[in-house]
Amino acid sequence: MTASINSPEMQALTKWLKQMREEQHLTMRALAERMGKPHSYVQKVEQGERRLDVVEYVWYCRILEITPEEGLEQIKQAIPASRD
Repeated sequence: MTASINSPEMQALTKWLKQMREEQHLTMRALAERMGKPHSYVQKVEQGERRLDVVEYVWYCRILEITPEEGLEQIKQAIPASRD
């Protein structure tokens, strides 16, 4: 399996992260401020232009006060039953 920033799994994860941010009524700028990052960091993650490594992902979840396991479920659901 080749990991891709545009894979259905990554798209599911970034969509979920955006949804979690929006449910907390946070703008991208407000989340970026909490993170001590520029607005473009959050924007690129949510638009699928920047891939999060596992440590960044856990940190991102902590900032949003959500569990990383929830996002992993989103990825698992996006994985087809069989892959060639």
